[in-house]
Amino acid sequence: MSEHPLWPTTGAATITAFPVRSERPAPAVVVLPGGAYQHLAGHEGAPVARWLNSLGIAAFVAHYRVAPHRHPLPLLDAARAVRWVRHHAAANGVDPARVGVLGFSAGGHLAGLLATETGPMLTEGPHDAIDEADPRPGLAVLCYPVTALTGPAAHQGSAANLVGGDAPESVRARLSLAHRAGPATPPTFLWHTADDEAVPVENTLRLAQALARHGVLQEVHVYPSGRHGLGLAAPDPVVGDWTRRCAAFLRGRGW
Repeated sequence: MSEHPLWPTTGAATITAFPVRSERPAPAVVVLPGGAYQHLAGHEGAPVARWLNSLGIAAFVAHYRVAPHRHPLPLLDAARAVRWVRHHAAANGVDPARVGVLGFSAGGHLAGLLATETGPMLTEGPHDAIDEADPRPGLAVLCYPVTALTGPAAHQGSAANLVGGDAPESVRARLSLAHRAGPATPPTFLWHTADDEAVPVENTLRLAQALARHGVLQEVHVYPSGRHGLGLAAPDPVVGDWTRRCAAFLRGRGW
């Protein structure tokens, strides 16, 4: 495990590498913890990276900028994290063609923003060789994600921290994942609990419908009960099943 700055001129965002030992280059996943774009939840970072390591997957936890930093800075950090992994692939024993993202709650929203981005991905200067790497992930795992920033299912706290409480509805709509999904969105795994009181399950269901409309390969699991923010959910015999199903999804995609 080693921590590195994401940008050459600021320490505001970092990435922590959890490589694996492998005879051949390993697949990789960038982990984006949740926290409503206000903080980063520790239990959705390093423990998740170690679980991925147990599957033979190199993991990289991105400590992206949160409030008072606003959009697009978290997205630039997430894109830079994927670029960083690809640029340093040889040093970390990673296959640069197999880099995915996994996010929880607001981190799931951020992972979804990156997975649904189709325009040119901007970078912060000064520019360097890392900027030349592809920032788009090959797959996405979204865990109880915030996907809607408008309407009754929106998570208002995440929206306010990301774009400000007075942001126009048009801005919030552009950053809602169901509006951004398209044919180029990579294979996506989603899970949620039906009685999530913090981020309603409609967030996952609406995104799943949008992905289906565009023919995007997806796997969706809705568990009957469980509080928001369960992370790996190891103590829960029902919700904890998500890691087994996700591992199968990852294997099926070549991760």
